[in-house]
Amino acid sequence: MESITRNVAEMGNGDRQTLERLLGQPLHESQQVVIQVVNQSAEEVDLHVASMTDRLPTWCHVYEGLSDDQVADLEKIVLARVDLSRFDE
Repeated sequence: MESITRNVAEMGNGDRQTLERLLGQPLHESQQVVIQVVNQSAEEVDLHVASMTDRLPTWCHVYEGLSDDQVADLEKIVLARVDLSRFDE
């Protein structure tokens, strides 16, 4: 895929600020921004997802090992307990 190159000096303020927020650093007039979009292989995507899952805190795995029916039953209990609606008197 082709690369897109833009001179910072030729950018409008809005575009420049957006890129600076994305990059996390200020851009200088003498710089260029080069953008390239590439396709990942399915294997690379799987590795990326696996590494993200490894970094999740323990509480994110609360439903691990439960069947869909067990999750649905648990959800009914949780939703009933958080029902904070007021009754009109």
